[in-house]
Amino acid sequence: MKLSLLGSVIALALMGCSDNQTAQQQNQTTPTAAEQTAAPTAEQVEAETARLNQWFDEKYEEGIMRSPIQLAFLGRKERQGEIDQMSEAALEEDLAFTRKNLEELKSSFDYNKLTDDAKISYDVWVHEAEADIAADEFRYNGYVFEQMNAIHTFFPTLLISFHTVETKVDMDNFINRLKETGRALDQLVEGSKKVAEKGVRPPYFAFEEVIKSSQAIITGAPFDDGEDSSIWSAAKGKIAALVEKEEIDEQTAEQLTSQVKDNLMNHFQPAYERLIAWQKLDQPNASKEAQGVSALPNGVAYYNERLANQTTTSLTADEIHEIGLSEVARLREEMIASKEAFGFEGSLAEYFVFLRDTKDDERLYYPNTDEGRQGYIDDATAAINNIKTLLPDYFGILPKADMVVKRVEPFREQDGAAQHYYPSTPDGSRPGIYYAHLSDMTAMPKRELEVIAYHEGLPGHHMQIAIAQELEGVPTFRTQAGFTAYIEGWALYTEWLAKQMPGTYQDPLSEFGRLGSEMWRAIRLVLDTGLHAKGWTEQQAVDYFKENSAITEEQARSEVRRYMVLPGQATSYKIGMLKIQELLAKAKSELGEQFDYREFHDVILGGVLYHCPF
Repeated sequence: MKLSLLGSVIALALMGCSDNQTAQQQNQTTPTAAEQTAAPTAEQVEAETARLNQWFDEKYEEGIMRSPIQLAFLGRKERQGEIDQMSEAALEEDLAFTRKNLEELKSSFDYNKLTDDAKISYDVWVHEAEADIAADEFRYNGYVFEQMNAIHTFFPTLLISFHTVETKVDMDNFINRLKETGRALDQLVEGSKKVAEKGVRPPYFAFEEVIKSSQAIITGAPFDDGEDSSIWSAAKGKIAALVEKEEIDEQTAEQLTSQVKDNLMNHFQPAYERLIAWQKLDQPNASKEAQGVSALPNGVAYYNERLANQTTTSLTADEIHEIGLSEVARLREEMIASKEAFGFEGSLAEYFVFLRDTKDDERLYYPNTDEGRQGYIDDATAAINNIKTLLPDYFGILPKADMVVKRVEPFREQDGAAQHYYPSTPDGSRPGIYYAHLSDMTAMPKRELEVIAYHEGLPGHHMQIAIAQELEGVPTFRTQAGFTAYIEGWALYTEWLAKQMPGTYQDPLSEFGRLGSEMWRAIRLVLDTGLHAKGWTEQQAVDYFKENSAITEEQARSEVRRYMVLPGQATSYKIGMLKIQELLAKAKSELGEQFDYREFHDVILGGVLYHCPF
């Protein structure tokens, strides 16, 4: 009874968070005169809903079969020897596929004859399709190569971490994917050239990072006389594992090793060399003084589209900027209280300097050694294991898949870069992975370890994404749908939620780390809009970051450069968190003593909130 009531409360709150009502009116098929006078029967609703759900599953399967990369992420082996087509012709085909399905959905189903849950599915499908179509209008505004999405570093990550090798056929497919990587990179370079012809280029620093990381990928054996490169080491390890399992003999292993080397030297390496050459050729055309996207052709309209896409709201840049300023002011007051609890007598600005610059205080930082790096992984794992014991008191639905903490691979590791999460497979056969950049431990203060572990792991990204993939009773596409404001908003919300749980943030430094993490996201609202809508410079943004947090110069610059190449994305975190907190407050107010965290979170993670555009 309480769960049903709670679901109703949240559903009512969600009615005000999107334009779904308007969409419903536009998207539903027009009822006949007879249908207008009579509500559909239960049998009609059941039949239309079943027909729609079958259509969703058929179209979803058809869609993922178009993407070998998506199949690999799902732990499936169809098209295992391939990589997606990255050409402009392939983009056109994908867009045509999206338009065709959207038209078919709108013309083939009667919205009024669907269950409430089926209407959610309908609205989500329409929202995603229309967002894709809207984004394609700015095809030549997005950067193909930059340091954050870094698609050039994704290909070896795909092969190393997501291409499962259990048989010789799997290894044959691995070898073919080395050749496919060359083809895909060449297609992306051609796309980058077309964007450059429009006068759109990423900032100068992005070229430097792409060149550096590309060179790292093809450094080491077999490309030179150094130690084994990551991709060569991984390939040899996969072959050795087949020998150990007696899937292949030593002679076959030698043949496979030779084929790997041949494809690395003749397809993989030359493609990265062509990418490097293109980046070096075009880099002088980029401005060394980094600019927001609004300064580029069609940039203002592009940024507005990015804000709508990433927040799924109609909030303007000015409105988001003001929300950020307000949140920064609120969090500064809480930081002052935390500073005083630590016993620091100076000003907040002086406390920032103390935390930022006192690198030799073991209370504040891990040693910048391999032992320190392993200590970070061990402590992050311990924090996640501890929170696992508390989850049943706050969640009814728990993820089946496990998760692990790993260091980012050397070829894509960056000092001070943001930590991130890669999802588990729907069947749980591959765990979720929380990746940490540990090349510079002075950029990984101890106070932030706990809050980052909660954000990237449990009860943050892994909790939400694993549960979403494991949901039953909804169309499959909904288990894979993703709204940045929800995904990142949830992870930020859980940083705050963890504070409500016993045994977390036990000392003032950890609490200050939590506040600092939330402050980062508030600052992002100010800086993203400042950089892309108000003409802020990179240095102006770095200075603002340091004025309002204990972040280091290196971290601040890395963060600001992230915002510059991913316009709008940084605004999604705080906007999403604020919406979930708004729903939480409403549920508590409406339910009073009947309120239960487990039921609230189960409604959110079980499908209602996940599938509502904020």
